[in-house]
Amino acid sequence: MPNTRKILVLHGPNLNLLGVREPQHYGADTLATINARLAELGQGYGAQVQAFQSNREYELIERIQATLSDGTDFIVINPAAFTHTSVAIRDALAATKKPFVEVHLSNVHAREAFRHHSYFSDLAVGVICGLGAKGYEYALRFALEYTPKAG
Repeated sequence: MPNTRKILVLHGPNLNLLGVREPQHYGADTLATINARLAELGQGYGAQVQAFQSNREYELIERIQATLSDGTDFIVINPAAFTHTSVAIRDALAATKKPFVEVHLSNVHAREAFRHHSYFSDLAVGVICGLGAKGYEYALRFALEYTPKAG
């Protein structure tokens, strides 16, 4: 594994409220705490982990598009509510062809019916849901060891 691996972690809307918002679904960890753990984990692998959060769909799209020229190798994304609504973010992910893991803190399949559909899962290398903040860490470990399949 090259020591220059660059992983982008994207957080969608309302994730800036982690630690305050519905801890029964999302846990008590703040976004800053999660990002610090991910950065530390990445450093242990000699990789660069950059995190970006936005409540604005267009900012997430622009950040995804930037991966075409910034050296990003892999994306870990929690699209949050955009999971169920954003064809535009899906199109950006498809256009960049960057491998990604979709992460959800809560088990979306054990919640309201509208949360059961994702516009991203069929494009994702994998999906992690219901494991709380640890899901980000599992996704990052996977990303750090990911090698595309030939053919």
